[in-house]
Amino acid sequence: MMGSSVLTCSLLLVSTLGNNFVLVSGGCSGKCCRGRDLSCLTTDWRMDRVYGTCYCDEGCVRTKDCCFDYFTECPAQDCAVSNWSFWSGCAKPCKPSVRVRVRHVEQQPGNSGEPCPSLQEQSGCREYRDHQGGPCGLHSGPAFITSAEFGKGRPKHDNYGNPLDPGFCVEFTLESRTPHCTVQNRPHTHWMRYITEGFKVCVACEPPAMRNNSGSCQGDGQESEKEAVLHWQAVGNHQCSGTWKKIQRTQQCNCPPQHSFVFI
Repeated sequence: MMGSSVLTCSLLLVSTLGNNFVLVSGGCSGKCCRGRDLSCLTTDWRMDRVYGTCYCDEGCVRTKDCCFDYFTECPAQDCAVSNWSFWSGCAKPCKPSVRVRVRHVEQQPGNSGEPCPSLQEQSGCREYRDHQGGPCGLHSGPAFITSAEFGKGRPKHDNYGNPLDPGFCVEFTLESRTPHCTVQNRPHTHWMRYITEGFKVCVACEPPAMRNNSGSCQGDGQESEKEAVLHWQAVGNHQCSGTWKKIQRTQQCNCPPQHSFVFI
């Protein structure tokens, strides 16, 4: 058996033709190919220590017939993407809908590198002004909620730099929820998995969800009896909904992050 050192360097096959010496270089130097390309081959040592036909295409990693120096000469190139864009506005005014953010590919993957991740994300949202810029009318109905992360992006000051009303928190006991809350597996719906019956949840009522005149949010239960069963709906998945009972109103939310939400 030839020494292992033969496998760690590029080979030069020497053949004698009369008094002339012809040097033939092997390996993957300058031969890297995308996908599965059966013409992307040479004759040299393979990674399984067999001498013969070997390949320098991306598919050789799966078929295990790469030339010995494939990973050196054809290093993996992972996909590279840009940072996320700013979130778009809501798709529809005055009602729960979705917003979108995107990113683009800056470097395509190569040589079995990591593929590109998703280039678009959606998240539930709600606008509070119509297409003409006027305030949306008040509606009765269920409480629309989303992840507390949504609230971190809300403005804390008005256009003149004055601090907005910090709002308040309402604690509820979750009575029921539909099974659809755990069916979808998309980034903007992951928070819905933590909506579980019997747990206490905290829901922040903040501007602009807070109604300026009444100082309340739609469906927050302020005008209902303490033991009344109230309805809620998750924004971003209209099939995720359920009921809860109000416990109390507090100045700040003190629930764990996975059980903290915001009115929207």
